[in-house]
Amino acid sequence: MTDWELRPASAADVEAVAELRAVVLRADLERLGRYDDQRVRQRLRDGFAPAYSWVVEVGGAFAGCVALRPDADAHWLEHFYLTPRLQGSGIGTAVLRELLERCDSAGTPVRLNVLRGSRARRLYERHGFTVDAEDPVDVFMVRTPRTITAERPCQCNVDR
Repeated sequence: MTDWELRPASAADVEAVAELRAVVLRADLERLGRYDDQRVRQRLRDGFAPAYSWVVEVGGAFAGCVALRPDADAHWLEHFYLTPRLQGSGIGTAVLRELLERCDSAGTPVRLNVLRGSRARRLYERHGFTVDAEDPVDVFMVRTPRTITAERPCQCNVDR
């Protein structure tokens, strides 16, 4: 696995993230008959919250993003995109594991939605997410917090 790091996102990252979203989601959205070149980017722009987002960097360069937005009863894992050339390299698994450990240490469930038929669903299922609901486009999943043992405590804060 390549070395990677998370850095806090800023408003200046929105266009890079919007473009990555369009690239990563294109095949699934086309398969579902939902791809619109402008809408896929605008939906990201409209929902991008830098305060809850991180940029994934590999070798100091932009490689992806992820958000963990607090809500009433859980945190929502959102905008989790990794550049296609790095998918399957283990970076996505490592990023997800780090964020889930933060939520586990806080006792916080995590929710997400994934497009029907997306390969990403397998990643989420491997990390304990289960289906909560489905609609014609999305599969909504939830993961209850895992117990952190004394041998491996996590001192991370969810709020950066």
